[in-house]
Amino acid sequence: MGSQDNRFRRKWQDYSGAQAANAEHSFYEVFKKLFEDTEYEIEKHPKDFKTLYVDVPLTKQELSEIYIPDTPIKRHGVSPDCLIRNVNTGKIIYIELKRQDGWVEGKKRTAGRGNAHERLCKYFTPGLLKTFRERGGHTDTSYYPFWIVFQGDITRDPCRVREITFWFQEHKANYFFWRNIADPMPLISHFETYIVPLLA
Repeated sequence: MGSQDNRFRRKWQDYSGAQAANAEHSFYEVFKKLFEDTEYEIEKHPKDFKTLYVDVPLTKQELSEIYIPDTPIKRHGVSPDCLIRNVNTGKIIYIELKRQDGWVEGKKRTAGRGNAHERLCKYFTPGLLKTFRERGGHTDTSYYPFWIVFQGDITRDPCRVREITFWFQEHKANYFFWRNIADPMPLISHFETYIVPLLA
């Protein structure tokens, strides 16, 4: 990895040494600071897809078999937690942050029964993949146009970590277990290694 590639880690080390040591960081705060004076920007809760499902065409047969409310549906879609954009290339990666309990020391196995991780599976569907690729400026269909960042005990749950690893298979770029949110360096390293090339 060349000097250009690790510039974000160096930048964070400088910032962290002066202001952020031993602090708990949010994903947004880390990248907002990191992207200052760069070609990248981060946006919280992009509204691009808030009406995505509103005008999905249905057949007459389907329409005759479903409930049609008196009040028109004006908002029905998806809302990723963030997006990261390379302003030079216009490419975008959509971010979903998943914090969930898990089965770790001192807890019963049932502590890992939440389904936040399962709800992310909507991003694997053909319709959302196509839409995210188009809006994100991606023509290469060999990778996914989103990045899922897991936080909390789920990142150490022996069952959930195996489950998520199996789901993503060789697509290592698209998920990250941020186990220690006081230390963003592994998160930044993942961004530089895997996400920066997707935005080039």
